Parts: sequence; C-alpha cells; structure tokens
Amino acid sequence: MTSDLITTPFGEQSTAVEVLQGVDLHGKKAIVTGAASGIGVETARALAAAGAEVTIAVRNLDAGQQVSAQIAGSRVAHLDLADQASVATFAEQWQGPLHILVNNAGVMASPLARTPEGWEMQFATNHFGHFALAFRLHDALAQAGDARVVAVSSSAHHRTGIDFEDIHFERREYLPWLAYGQSKTANVLFAVEATKRWAADGIVTNALNPGGIRTNLQRYVSEQELDALRAAAAASNGGEELRWKTVEQGAATSVLLAASPLVQGVSGKYFDDCNEAPVGEFGARHGVSAHALDPEAANRLWDYSVSTLSL
Repeated sequence: MTSDLITTPFGEQSTAVEVLQGVDLHGKKAIVTGAASGIGVETARALAAAGAEVTIAVRNLDAGQQVSAQIAGSRVAHLDLADQASVATFAEQWQGPLHILVNNAGVMASPLARTPEGWEMQFATNHFGHFALAFRLHDALAQAGDARVVAVSSSAHHRTGIDFEDIHFERREYLPWLAYGQSKTANVLFAVEATKRWAADGIVTNALNPGGIRTNLQRYVSEQELDALRAAAAASNGGEELRWKTVEQGAATSVLLAASPLVQGVSGKYFDDCNEAPVGEFGARHGVSAHALDPEAANRLWDYSVSTLSL
C-alpha cells in the first residue's frame, strides 16, 4: 500500500547538498564507484562536504585525479568493475571499516561486448563488478557497525527480470536496452538479498532510480533514441514530459540512502526522487517492478553470482 511507503521532505528537484544539510559524516569512510563523471562526482562531493573521507573508485585514474583535486577530503583508487582481478585487488587494499559504499558506476545500452570470461559486458560491469566489490568488502562494512550500501539502478529495470536460462545472451538476440534493464534489475535484487543476508552485521542496502540526467552514461545512446525514450516516458506519465535533472538533483537520492538519518535502518527498498517507490507502477519516473523485489529471484541471483565468480 502506498500509505506505508517511506517518505521524506525531499523530492524530484532536491539536490544532494540540500539532502545532507546538517548531516555530519566526520570519521566516516565512503567509496563511490564511477565518481569521475556524472552523478558520481556530485555524490562524492556532497559526502565529502558533509565530512566523509571519500574514495573515488574509477577505471580512468587521470579523470579521477582531476575530480579529486576539486573535492577536499577525497582520494582516488583504481577500479575496473569489468575485471574481477581489479575488484579483488581494490578490496584487498582497503584498510579499516567502511561506512558507505555507493555502487554508482555503470554502462548503458552498449553494443554487444564480452569479458574474457564470456560474460555480457553490461551485466559483468553493472552487476558482477558491484556484487563482487560489496561481497569482498563485507568484513569492512560489518566492522563499521552501521554501514550503508547503495545500489544505483534505473527505471530501465522495468523492461525485464533476470533470464536465468540465458543471462549472457548466448542464445537469444542481444538487445542493448534489454541487457541494460536486466543488469539494473540485478542491482535491485542484490539490495533485497543483501538485506536478508547481512542485516545481522548492521549493514543496510537499498537501491534507487536517480532519474533522467544527461551524462556520459548515455554515450552509446543516439539523440533519436533519447527522443523516443522521452516520448515513451511522456505516454506512461499521462502526457507529462520527462524532465532532465541536473547532476546535483540526480545525486540526491543516492546521498539520502548513503547518509541521511531520515532512512536510518531502512533496508531492502527501492527509492526514486528521495522517497520509497510504489510497487507495480510502471513509468520512467516512478515505481518499481515486482520482479525486481522478488525474494526467490534475489536468492537465486546471489547464489549464481557467488558460484560464477568463485567467491
């Protein structure tokens, strides 16, 4: 029931800085993946401004260094989410507790590409990479005592659940948006299952849709495709045009889940526009599909991921 949904005073136009106004994160350590561009930069900036020691985890170290130079209290570390050896090295080098992990990086609607293991690249990056990162950092998260893990998903999760019979498009036709949607559903299912498995360790995990933001994430998407997506979004929202958010607004829900006392102890949920999303309302701006919260699928995906990645 929508009346039971968690709400906050913030909404679609709130910014990350506004959400963290008055929040003190001194003494807290945070990791933000993909924080060299887009909403990742603003997520890292807002967390650092609130006092957190932020690690900008990026594949492109030069880009990461340029961002870090503008954010006091941040550092840069190399992380290639599509490379499991890189993920393992990053986690092994982490020292001490970890209070906040924002799984923000991603690739969207890219042409078919595979890792050396044969894994479809969007799933390998968006899900496998972040799953392995959180899994390997579990002890550091547990050491914090009140850690938060944030999975940045997308309204694209509405497109599909997990095709466990052919996750990596080895037999079915590869469709870039279908593959992206599957990986974004996986992000939500991770939050559902991590909540069940890690609650006793004081770790809360939530997923979110940041909204529509023009960033480098859309580098594989043509203007024609974006126009078509905006038209479809308008049709699903009673004719209301999908408005682009600024990166500051796009990072708001991420930092809410990462650090706001308003959602202290909340776990296993999906948020959009800084509020918990209703289930079964399909739209580009609001709602979460039931298949993304399915506990059976979440458990199956977790076991599949652990087995495939030999964790």
